[in-house]
Amino acid sequence: MKILYFYPENPLHKTQGNNARALALLEYFRNRNAAVDFVGVATNTFTINEIDKLKEEKLISNGHLLPVFIRKKNQMRYFFCYSLPNKIGRKIGLFDRTRLGHVEAFNSILKENQYDVILISYVYWAKLVKNSPNIKNAKLMIDTHDFLTSQFQEKKKFQLGRFFEKEIEILSLFDKILVISPEEKFLFSQFLTKETALATHALPQNSSSKTGHKYDLIYTASDNEHNIKSAKWFFSSVYPLLPKSIKIVVVGKIGNYIDDFSNVEKINFIEDLNSVYSQSKIAICPMLSGTGVKIKVIEALSFGIPVVCNERGVDGLLNKTNNGCLVSDNENEFAAYINKLLIDENYYNKVSSQAITFFNAHHSIDANYSMLDKIFKL
Repeated sequence: MKILYFYPENPLHKTQGNNARALALLEYFRNRNAAVDFVGVATNTFTINEIDKLKEEKLISNGHLLPVFIRKKNQMRYFFCYSLPNKIGRKIGLFDRTRLGHVEAFNSILKENQYDVILISYVYWAKLVKNSPNIKNAKLMIDTHDFLTSQFQEKKKFQLGRFFEKEIEILSLFDKILVISPEEKFLFSQFLTKETALATHALPQNSSSKTGHKYDLIYTASDNEHNIKSAKWFFSSVYPLLPKSIKIVVVGKIGNYIDDFSNVEKINFIEDLNSVYSQSKIAICPMLSGTGVKIKVIEALSFGIPVVCNERGVDGLLNKTNNGCLVSDNENEFAAYINKLLIDENYYNKVSSQAITFFNAHHSIDANYSMLDKIFKL
């Protein structure tokens, strides 16, 4: 099978959950001996050198980067090709991240090749294949990653019906819709006649690789608006309730929004995130808003690490209880869960065991690959 896989960012930057999901799919394709041509979007940090690294890992056969768009150098073209048509046609520009040259570059790849599957990541990039004359006999699939209408609800001029209708309209362009959570599968399947398939996140079982507890708490997050709000809540409301003797490690760009504390170590980027998980006792996932599965939760569960989180932290998990997660939106209860896990060894072992059992049943390589085989018919 030959697959064209579009994912805009660098899958090798593992500190972001969306990148981890993309990398997991590439690893699945490699395991099943599928030939993958990869297309990303060029940036200052995502260059041909990173494409070469993906090739070296034998994750892709060929790699392409859509050109960088610089609005300052293309202001007139941008106005007449995007801004003005969107205003006249009342289009919702938030659903489209393609820029001048992207569609043309993508179609040149399609024109020169024959694919069995064309897999697009995110509704934002559906325009790459919309009305393309170069699809040929390929099956069009989209990996939604998230329910975008919910992400836009704080935007100016948001209208639920109009935005949701637009999202469904775009998804209808595809032959198969991949979702990461059962909630999204239920929602989209109510409004789409096309097949909606659940493709949860797969990881190796890592519980046997734990090396000790250098860190009492691990917090991994990118710097999106949901994480920034949630991190501020944790460090202003929960952190003061915890012993200052505990050691906390914060991994990812979220560290740029957290004040300096004597017992908090910040790691902006790390090549091997597993090396930190293997030395951590408890994971936290403060999430007050946002949709979709939290990859950081699944990563922690793969190590048998108990997760203390808000209600949003268990979104997308097939079981909401007895899964290794302790859930509360109350700062006192949140802190109490952490403190009990730190001091009560029997309780810790019980929750850790639940984490391992849940992970093996729903997010292990074996469980997920059999599911993906049905989706991609491999």
